[in-house]
Amino acid sequence: MVERDGALLRITLDRPSARNSLSPGMIETLVGTLTAAAADDSLRAIHIRGAGDNFCSGADWLATNNADRQRPRSGDLVRRIPHQSHRVIELVHSIHLPVVCTVRGWAVGLGCNLALAADFTVAATNAVFWEPFLARGFSPDSGATWLLPRLIGIARAKRLLLLGEKVGGTDAADWGLIHACAPDLDLDATAEDLLARLAAGPTVAIGMAKQAINFGQHATLGDTMAQELFGLELSCRTDDFKEGLASFRERRPPDFTGR
Repeated sequence: MVERDGALLRITLDRPSARNSLSPGMIETLVGTLTAAAADDSLRAIHIRGAGDNFCSGADWLATNNADRQRPRSGDLVRRIPHQSHRVIELVHSIHLPVVCTVRGWAVGLGCNLALAADFTVAATNAVFWEPFLARGFSPDSGATWLLPRLIGIARAKRLLLLGEKVGGTDAADWGLIHACAPDLDLDATAEDLLARLAAGPTVAIGMAKQAINFGQHATLGDTMAQELFGLELSCRTDDFKEGLASFRERRPPDFTGR
């Protein structure tokens, strides 16, 4: 379910009877929605959540595309997945808008990596992050082997990926796997406060900062500083830059418009 809430885009994974596992149709909708959002300069933040008691129990490609649950045909996954689940992760990771995920209950496989690709994920204490790939007899996908070592280091990444350990919301926050953990009753307020702060920020500069952070994960210091200069050049041409200077001179909080 996709809703526009002012400058916020709210995406709800709405299949609670299956713990919000993502069917190919849902993944196609996600890809289309995020692609359109990337070109919508009236948006200032994106919120992704699950309906009911869980966030997302992963991709339902095996059950949906193969009623007999047989091994996929050779080359089938290589053809399809880059344009489906992998594209979702790429879009969430690279879109210039800040992305916030709210996680209750299970975040499994693709659902786990969707939460980890977001800029900020807040989870309830009952949340469980799980990468069950090897427990099912196949190797990880949807960015797990890229995201986890960068977020929590190789040793802990191997615990999650090779041993299949589950991580609760409290430990996930303590490890730096996610932004924060909160009691279930406080979770929505925590997410809304974060979304309000991001949506009130200098949207272009936030996007350029996000791009530079991502670029720096595979670049030298010199290359990253050169990338920062491109972002600086662009963000200094925005109305929000002028407002930031004016508010500093006038000793008042800035009123950014996202332009």
